[in-house]
Amino acid sequence: MNDSFSQSYKDAGVDITAGYKAVDLMKPYIEKTFTKGVLGGVGGFGGCFEPALGGVKRPVLVAGTDGVGTKLMIARVLDKHDTIGIDCVAMCANDIACQGAAPIFFLDYIACGKNIPERMASIIKGVSDGCVQAGCALIGGETAEHPGVMPDDDYDLAGFCVGLADHDDIITGKDAAAGDVLIGIASSGAHSNGFSLIRKVFGIGKTSGALSRYVPEFGKTLGEELLTPTIIYVKPLLDLMKTVKVHAVCNITGGGFYENVPRMLGQGGLCAVIERGAVKTPPVFGLIAREGGVPERDMWNTFNMGVGMALAVAAVDAEKAADSLKASGLAASVIGEIKPGDKGVDIL
Repeated sequence: MNDSFSQSYKDAGVDITAGYKAVDLMKPYIEKTFTKGVLGGVGGFGGCFEPALGGVKRPVLVAGTDGVGTKLMIARVLDKHDTIGIDCVAMCANDIACQGAAPIFFLDYIACGKNIPERMASIIKGVSDGCVQAGCALIGGETAEHPGVMPDDDYDLAGFCVGLADHDDIITGKDAAAGDVLIGIASSGAHSNGFSLIRKVFGIGKTSGALSRYVPEFGKTLGEELLTPTIIYVKPLLDLMKTVKVHAVCNITGGGFYENVPRMLGQGGLCAVIERGAVKTPPVFGLIAREGGVPERDMWNTFNMGVGMALAVAAVDAEKAADSLKASGLAASVIGEIKPGDKGVDIL
């Protein structure tokens, strides 16, 4: 039985017993993610995982880390914390899947002004749901109280994901070539990027006033739209890679098309040409542009504009790739092609 307690530490703003209660509330969500490789349970000093290496000729670990950014402010203002963890997992797991790696485990880090056990458990529920979607185990994490550094109701969430790939199957973009077709996979909205601009445009502060506004175009409130979780593309993408040779993959996150698309081209002399008319842009982006007076180029340089991921395949495989993604429940279509050039990306 744990009889750890420090009144002096509690008087200084850190209640360690709240941390113990939070862990107890989190346990069912954490254990829901456990896969065969998990060794031990919750509460160790380190998370242990035994990877299954059968059939992997040359194992390579692929790691990624990221946070949720200021989308957290939307969750905090609305006092709805059970989906923000999905965004955190997505930001990490989608990145490593771009390189052909299957996520195997995940760790989270929550810094908060005050540890409110029920809120922490709600956050971890989202992380757990995200891990299940990505097929990885939540094997550890940390919740740290920062009194005096952060307000009591404030918190930040970040994650770290490790995946496994066979060396010869890693996607680096080196196979991308002129004539390849670009397949765009639909996003669920703004995902978890550009929220500093979004908050400025809509005047989102510390109260829920702006977020309570009902928007007919969305069929829901602005807050509900903005809090829509990021799609986790991992399983459909990995399934696709088993049947189609994918030459390059791009996760369109912060920096939009202009920053991220060139990253998937592994060599010079290539340009990804995007057809604006082929991209189905959700209404939220039109509203941001209109109400914020945001120039079109800035929109494409900040947001995903309706394309959460883009991938390059040979022209002969384009239809098969799109059909595979659609069979997994994702909307996917041809949005452009790769041509000779040094511009990186050109949006026409």
